[in-house]
Amino acid sequence: MAEFTQPNLLPVLPEIVMLAMICLVLIVDLFLSQEKRWISLLLSVLTLVLTAVAVIAVAPVDSVSTFGGSFILDQLAVTLKIAVCVVVILVFIYSRDYLVDHEIYKGEYYVLGLCATLGMMIMISAHSLLLIYLGLELLSLSLYAMIAFNRNSKSASESAMKYFVLGAMASGILLYGISIFYGITGTLNINQLAEVVSLRIEQYPVPMAFALTFIVVGLAFKLGAVPFHMWLPDVYQGAPTSVTLLIGTAPKIAGFAMAIRLLVDGLGDLQVDWSQMLMALSVLSLAIGNVIAIAQTNFKRMLAYSTISHVGFILLGILSGTANGYASAMFYTITYAITSSVAFGVLLLLNRKGSEAENIADLTGLNDSHPWHAAMLAIAMFSMAGVPPTVGFYAKLSVLQSVVQIELVWLAVFAVLFSVIGLFYYLRVIKVMYFDKPIPDQIITIKQALDVKILLSANGLTLLGLGIFPSALMGYCILAFS
Repeated sequence: MAEFTQPNLLPVLPEIVMLAMICLVLIVDLFLSQEKRWISLLLSVLTLVLTAVAVIAVAPVDSVSTFGGSFILDQLAVTLKIAVCVVVILVFIYSRDYLVDHEIYKGEYYVLGLCATLGMMIMISAHSLLLIYLGLELLSLSLYAMIAFNRNSKSASESAMKYFVLGAMASGILLYGISIFYGITGTLNINQLAEVVSLRIEQYPVPMAFALTFIVVGLAFKLGAVPFHMWLPDVYQGAPTSVTLLIGTAPKIAGFAMAIRLLVDGLGDLQVDWSQMLMALSVLSLAIGNVIAIAQTNFKRMLAYSTISHVGFILLGILSGTANGYASAMFYTITYAITSSVAFGVLLLLNRKGSEAENIADLTGLNDSHPWHAAMLAIAMFSMAGVPPTVGFYAKLSVLQSVVQIELVWLAVFAVLFSVIGLFYYLRVIKVMYFDKPIPDQIITIKQALDVKILLSANGLTLLGLGIFPSALMGYCILAFS
């Protein structure tokens, strides 16, 4: 009889802390009146702070694995988990007034958000094909429920159903690719998978090609890359803006981690094949995302197509197949999540009871009534466009350098060309805020708590700070792949 070996639970301490706190938030919320719902928010933010502290406390010098090698804690996991916790804290605090005004200020929002965060953390540290899938499903199921959270909104219910159906298809495709690799290699462990794949490439070329294709398709859907982007604009527009804020930020970080674990750590010997697939996805995402965004009048929908174009840049860094490329893609992903937090954070402040401010026209004359908020949103737009000295410029530059280093100059030129095209719709937002005059009876009013104002200001100024001193974050990204 085989002996049971107690696994090392120290690497999973952050996940244990989060799971215990989720149970606490769920139980405490049962006894809270609507007037004391702020306690659920406080406990949720405390959960994320304690989780981030636990991540730092157990951060190893070298990578550490447990549960038979299916869970890994390394510098990549540490950096991405802290980034996820910080971004979700921003999401929760920015969303408070929106949830109150729309009468959906309930503890379930925070419980589902924390469950989604737990799924992201599992995805980031997963070193087993099965654990990656379990983390992905925990994230996805939580997001399905959050999108339909406002039960009085038909558009939210429609978006949730669309995301659920297409997400289930994508998960099935991903799982099918995983099952083929398991049939070929006989293992779900990513380290063992990498070893066996290198030995059996010539023996099973066609099954491996099919399995790799299914996995890349599943990844492309979760990231929102063209042509698997059909869910993204509708979900961004139909979901409550507070949920769109969450979908557009932290899950992108988890999706990047999932791509690195699967493609780089597990299927590195197939890099020639998957890099060509990512190249096609990247070219299509950059072109279609930037071009179609120009025609959008809905701000949330415009940001959805903007996200698709940014995913194209992230894929450029990954397909380079170099440590610098991976670090650049990681830097791009984290900074994009922070930038999106500012854009959606300002949009949330414009939403009032009985109205849903989500069109670009709703920003008309924002500088006249609220110049500081207009400045924060302008910084976010410039960062997304890649204008110096914002962090978006350095993020794009570092990715382009990694592409040029592998002598794909034409691809870098293509990316720059469509970035210039994309500059149009970002500048249109700035033009509406600064140069268009509002109708007198439609002057924007913003009621904002002090903590939100301070946090949003720090969030926006961080985009300038990281643009001037990018090494403050880039150093950790490089260290994760050194």
